[in-house]
Amino acid sequence: MKDTYQTLAEPSIGEYKEKGSKFIAYAYAVHTEADVKACLEIVKKEHFKARHHCYAYRLGVDGKRFRANDDGEPSGTAGRPILGQIDSFGLANVLAVVVRYFGGTKLGTSGLKRAYKESTKEAFELATIVEKIIEDQFDIVFDYVATSDVMNYLKTEGFTILNAVYEEKTTLTVSIRQSDVARFKEALGKIIGVKVNAT
Repeated sequence: MKDTYQTLAEPSIGEYKEKGSKFIAYAYAVHTEADVKACLEIVKKEHFKARHHCYAYRLGVDGKRFRANDDGEPSGTAGRPILGQIDSFGLANVLAVVVRYFGGTKLGTSGLKRAYKESTKEAFELATIVEKIIEDQFDIVFDYVATSDVMNYLKTEGFTILNAVYEEKTTLTVSIRQSDVARFKEALGKIIGVKVNAT
């Protein structure tokens, strides 16, 4: 099971100029369509005089949620080259928006494709790319007497405890790497004697 992906540590900017036209690429780490919309609004507000705000994104580790938008440029000359760079760098949960200021000279389809590709490529080359691990969260509730055994197990395995409440029963919220979930459920089930479910 693949439970890691490459994404951006922080936003990044790239730039490309050709025949007076200026292409400014903004790259962001995003997780939802709402994140995409928010980032687009920021760029459009900052560059409200620009003729085009073309973009592409790919969400999720499986890469099945994606979009490429030419925003008025000839079909396939902007969004696809931007998406191509997201894929070329092997990124997920990433949005790239390229703003174009027209310089008066038409670039043709090949010139446009190159400009959108190169500006996006520079944004990614200047970015800090990080590997993220996908984790699931679990709430586990068990008799207080088992607390010591459970805590020892979690500590030994290096699992992250996000929250702990100690009352008549102990309630723990833990974060587990997806590839460790089956092992975690089985081992913890034996310690506390109940089935463990995700939150």
